[in-house]
Amino acid sequence: MSSHTPIGRKVTLNDIAAGCSVSRATVSLVLRGSPLVNKHTRARVEEELRRQGYVYNRAAANLRRRTSSSIALVLNDLTNPFFAEFAAGVDQTLGEAGFVTLLGCTSESATREQAVLSSLLEHGPGGIILSPAEHSNAHDVLAAVGTQAPLLLFNRELGGTMPEFAHWDQLMLDNQHGARLATEHLIARGHRRIAFFGGHLDSSSCRQRHAGYVQAMQAARLTIEPHWRIECAPTRLEAAHQTSALFSSTPAPTAAVCYNDAVALGLMLGLNQRGLRPGKDFALTGFDDIAEAALGMPPLTTLSAAPRERGQQAAQLILQRLHEPQADSRKTIASVQLIVRESSCPPPTT
Repeated sequence: MSSHTPIGRKVTLNDIAAGCSVSRATVSLVLRGSPLVNKHTRARVEEELRRQGYVYNRAAANLRRRTSSSIALVLNDLTNPFFAEFAAGVDQTLGEAGFVTLLGCTSESATREQAVLSSLLEHGPGGIILSPAEHSNAHDVLAAVGTQAPLLLFNRELGGTMPEFAHWDQLMLDNQHGARLATEHLIARGHRRIAFFGGHLDSSSCRQRHAGYVQAMQAARLTIEPHWRIECAPTRLEAAHQTSALFSSTPAPTAAVCYNDAVALGLMLGLNQRGLRPGKDFALTGFDDIAEAALGMPPLTTLSAAPRERGQQAAQLILQRLHEPQADSRKTIASVQLIVRESSCPPPTT
């Protein structure tokens, strides 16, 4: 098969990548002068660029970066109401500053994250707000966005070692403290058998929340049974399906600290299917305080992370980075507040 580009058609990065058997991202990194590409690969790519006559308009690219009126927002799960509210906050603040939001969703796929980032970068956004997918790592994100694009990580940390020359800002939730507050609240209500329900431990936010739960249980000198840790996708449907796992062994828990509100609402459905009344026969807490939490049956005790306000904060941080491109990278921890409602009942009397 010929790798020559038909006459009359503009040579693309995909043509160059196919011509020297590398990824499109690698070609992009070579064009941007990234130190991530080894010298032999760089030489192959540069030779292919010359052979196919690719012309990189660096002046236009630089101008586009300086005057971009858009910001890319890449989220891991748009089906979660938390991220819908977060996105609304981002868009509101960016709009007030004269920017357009370019939205992408990875559906918790690190592979799709690479494709979404690469696609959105073709539109020349001034910066990127990224809530990483599970299994996403710093090296792959860097390969997709390069070293120059301002990037703000939200909610989760990336796997792998953060490159020193990638000056990325972070906006994280106070996950560990929040989960500890929820667990201490259930203990104060009289519960001694408390589960941690939902999420995957290879997610940094889940690890942090689980650590807060463990801290509170250990401080109260309470035993944690292995079957009280139930992992599942942080969605309502998966939580409902996994409810039976809480009661598969004895002793069964009387309460659960849930990874997020979607999981807690799913657990309520699963409990009802088993003939157990949430907030009467079993206590539970969530995390996020999405709008629906206050309207649940019963209303959900949760940690308020104020998702719309966090979106506004994320937008403000990326805009600040655009105005101060040489400033040191920043890590901001957003506090959370325990909101007590009817779902966190005392244990049933026997």
